Amino acid sequence: MSIQGLILEVRVTGCRKLRDTEFFTRQDPYVVLEYATTKLRTRTCTDGGRNPSFDEKFHIPLIEGLRELNVIVWNSNTLTHDDFIGSGRVYLNKVLTNGYDDSSWPLQTRHMRSAGEVKLIMHVDVSAMRNKMGKNISASSTHSVPPPSMPAPAPASALASAVPYTGVPPSYPPASAYPAASSYSAYPTPSQSPYTPEYPPPPQQAYPPPPAGYPPQTYPPQPYGQPYPPQPYGQPYPPPPAAQSPYPPAPYPGTYPPRPY
Repeated sequence: MSIQGLILEVRVTGCRKLRDTEFFTRQDPYVVLEYATTKLRTRTCTDGGRNPSFDEKFHIPLIEGLRELNVIVWNSNTLTHDDFIGSGRVYLNKVLTNGYDDSSWPLQTRHMRSAGEVKLIMHVDVSAMRNKMGKNISASSTHSVPPPSMPAPAPASALASAVPYTGVPPSYPPASAYPAASSYSAYPTPSQSPYTPEYPPPPQQAYPPPPAGYPPQTYPPQPYGQPYPPQPYGQPYPPPPAAQSPYPPAPYPGTYPPRPY
């Protein structure tokens, strides 16, 4: 359901439990409504404090695709900039469905803390929206264009008469139903084969074993480097000669201990 062009009526009743931005005097709050590029401002409630009353009405043209508006509450100052009290977001789903909404909407500070609430009474003409929708449906059905009809196919006789016959035979030979005979002779059948296998086949002759290239080894094999027959353990063959002393033999046996000179 389109809301383009509908008029939303918003009445700002007042605020309750606002955040106090003044320390010695009472604050002077006012409310600003923002919808798309539209900004509407209430009068300043002088000495309104934390519970100001406004009771002002505004009319806002709605835009398709935008179903919420912002509300901001400020404290008016004479010599300095106005103080920000809180802001909130107002959703229009209920008023667009039922045509009426009188809810209170919470306000928050920039640090997401509670700053009170604002009371709004909103109204929209739902019957006008439905009538507009019905007119659009009727207009679309009245001015609808039927689909173009497709021409009927021409009969086969008309197509045959429309194509002239030249009487010239085609240049290619017509295809026959069976393939042409091959110029090569067929393979001979087993009965016509000139080679008749011999049955039973002759036995194959065994080949003689190849001559041995090396003489046969004796059993049992002897260990490498050991003479035959083997010698007993620890006795070499032949026995080695006795070791001789590198010093010449003494002419006489010495005495011990030696005599003093």
